[in-house]
Amino acid sequence: MTRMFSTAPGRLVPGPYRSLFADRTFRRLFPVFALSDLGDGMSVVAVVWLALALGPEGGEGALAGIAVAAYVLPGALGALVLGRWMRRLPAGRLLVTDSSLRAALLGAVPLAHLAGLLTPAVYVGLLGASSLLHAWGKAGKHALFVPVLGPAQRLTANSVLSTSLWSATIAGPALAGLLVTVVSPAWIIGLDAATFAVLAFRTRRTTLPPPSAPATEPAEQPPAQPAPQPVHVNGGAQRGLRILLRRPELLGLLAVTWVFNLAFGPVEVALPLFVVDDLDAGAGLLGVYWAAFGSGAVIGALALGAVRRLPLWPAILGVIAGHGIGLLAFAFTHTPLPSLLGFAFAGLVYGPYSALSLTLIQGRTPAESLTSVLAARSAVLLTGSPLGAALGGLPLDRTGAPAVLVGCGALMIALVPVSAVALRLTARHRRRRHPLPAPA
Repeated sequence: MTRMFSTAPGRLVPGPYRSLFADRTFRRLFPVFALSDLGDGMSVVAVVWLALALGPEGGEGALAGIAVAAYVLPGALGALVLGRWMRRLPAGRLLVTDSSLRAALLGAVPLAHLAGLLTPAVYVGLLGASSLLHAWGKAGKHALFVPVLGPAQRLTANSVLSTSLWSATIAGPALAGLLVTVVSPAWIIGLDAATFAVLAFRTRRTTLPPPSAPATEPAEQPPAQPAPQPVHVNGGAQRGLRILLRRPELLGLLAVTWVFNLAFGPVEVALPLFVVDDLDAGAGLLGVYWAAFGSGAVIGALALGAVRRLPLWPAILGVIAGHGIGLLAFAFTHTPLPSLLGFAFAGLVYGPYSALSLTLIQGRTPAESLTSVLAARSAVLLTGSPLGAALGGLPLDRTGAPAVLVGCGALMIALVPVSAVALRLTARHRRRRHPLPAPA
């Protein structure tokens, strides 16, 4: 049996993690990825707080909603319409371009605040423009390591990156809550901008090709194998969508993930009402719920990274089912303990989902098209959770928060057998037509 953990003294870290951090590129870039994730975690709070401070009396909530949407949704538009200009950029350059843009425009927020020029329109405009390339930046981030990591390492790498994101959802808002008592939330957004500047600088330095070494091998020797080339964008996100349409397995994964996000969207709306109306509690307990979810997600993502081999599709469907089962605990409204444990369990099984789905995409997509496919994926998925939140808000007044939360869990559970049947039919159809094998 293959051992997951080494018994050698001083080697208590699981083998897959040691192998991953032995790669120089990943080892040098992961700390700045984590720093940028922390900055985004702080901005989740700071963006709303600053909107509440800038909004007119009676319209603070509307401005907060617009600001949150501006910080996310333009990335979907950028993924679809900017492929003509982004198509020849390698993955590292995509990440540098997005990080530089976000550093400049988010950095303008505290400067405009200092100069007295930060009106609601300016604020929303800066947030929206800063997110325009973010789908491409995320695609570049997840495509950057594909040429240098083997298939066995990709799941671990995606798990580490997911762990960083989940850790930031816990630490970032807490740190922002401390800082906002000392400085304006505009300066917290400025700190986020600084983390993107560091990310852009470090990525540019790390991904530049090394200078050519003088030839020392005899001419009669066979040429050395070429080094892995950076992944380039071959076409825009529209081409990525066309690739997805031609690959039923990837299209099915996109559809399943979109419905999963749609089903999770109402949770963000219903959970605060559940805490206030059904448990008669305040924001403190709401924070405990999200902290429990995030802590579970960190543990789940870390545990996944230590696994050497895992059947991806069964694991993905298992995550969806487990998440839905966790939400069923919101049927108990007499005390917070059952739903708190259920939400922590939902986070535990949800933590690995992003790493699993990204690993499946990386293994089934040609390297030259990977960033286009990932950008198209981001453009589609960005619409799922906001639409779910909007739809989930409609029945809240009639049915109550517990019914909506339990209904979300039931929808996730129902999605699993439907997806399993569709996957089986797709596999049978593929075997019948004998297509070319998908790239490893």
